[in-house]
Amino acid sequence: MINVTKTFLPSLSEYQSTIKTAWNNEWLTNRGELVLELEEKLKSYLDISNIIITNNGTIPLQIALKLFGGNGEIITTPFSYVASSATIVWENCTPIFVDIDPQYLTIDESKIEKAITSKTTAILATHVFGNPCNIVAIEAIAKKHSLKVIYDAAHCFGVKFNNKSIFEYGDVSTCSFHATKIFHTAEGGAMFTNDLEIQHKLFYSHNFGHNGPLEFHGLGINGKISELQAAMGLTILPHMDKIITERKKVVEFYNNKLDFSKVKDLKIRENTLWNFSYYPLIFDSEKQLLQVQKELNDHNIFPRRYFYPSLNTIEYMKGSKMPISESVASRIMCLPLYVGLKLEELEKIVLLINSNL
Repeated sequence: MINVTKTFLPSLSEYQSTIKTAWNNEWLTNRGELVLELEEKLKSYLDISNIIITNNGTIPLQIALKLFGGNGEIITTPFSYVASSATIVWENCTPIFVDIDPQYLTIDESKIEKAITSKTTAILATHVFGNPCNIVAIEAIAKKHSLKVIYDAAHCFGVKFNNKSIFEYGDVSTCSFHATKIFHTAEGGAMFTNDLEIQHKLFYSHNFGHNGPLEFHGLGINGKISELQAAMGLTILPHMDKIITERKKVVEFYNNKLDFSKVKDLKIRENTLWNFSYYPLIFDSEKQLLQVQKELNDHNIFPRRYFYPSLNTIEYMKGSKMPISESVASRIMCLPLYVGLKLEELEKIVLLINSNL
């Protein structure tokens, strides 16, 4: 079976060697030695100033919206994983969808200002498949209208824009360290900011509001990551060069072998150092996609329709029509991409796709 992705695992002996620290310390949670070590090593690897690692990739969005949403309207994209907009609803805010750019698949910055009202409190934009939004334009709009910017950068580990980590942009940026991501802690995530005041709020918010062991600074929730998860991250991190290199080879194979006269690939925004996180293919029609998907499935190959459906069509979102997002969502599918894909498997995938276009 060839799935759309496969978790990269270090050797069991590597993980056991790392996690031994937690056993020796008899400390499994509440920001132990391994969590602190992982944060420092991630700051160095990503070339960032601040990071708070968390128990999953959704809690950072919830915390950011709790701090800055104010039960207001949040301008967001309909083309994302459901967590980004579901979190808006969960935190008693209202998602206001803005359609996407047909090339980059990120929120169309030219349509944002028209959606701003007196109830708007923030913009929550997703960097799609590791492809950055138009950060410069979004930040200018936010500054003009005194709005907070939250970036869902779940797919963006290692991405740089204008020679700077993607996590350095926005009031708050978030990432997922889920087992299916390029870098993972089995389950986990992170939140980032360059503002020290916001950083303090994020920190106490993910730790029940604690300001030291006996005092509370404000409202909080449990977003802490465990030593067991941190040990996985510390064991994965030394393999990142191999992970990126192997994924790049798969992407280059697809780029060289697929028939792009009938399908399109993702256009990466200029000045971006991409991380080879996903390989989305955009078909001419949903019928064509379904035909290719069936043929691949019949040969035990399982790509994923990702992102599908367009989030504005989900019942509890109650969004208006988003023609570009709805069209793209019905025609896009991510191909298998992970470390360990064999040449003969890639050749089979490409042959089946090209012969069914």
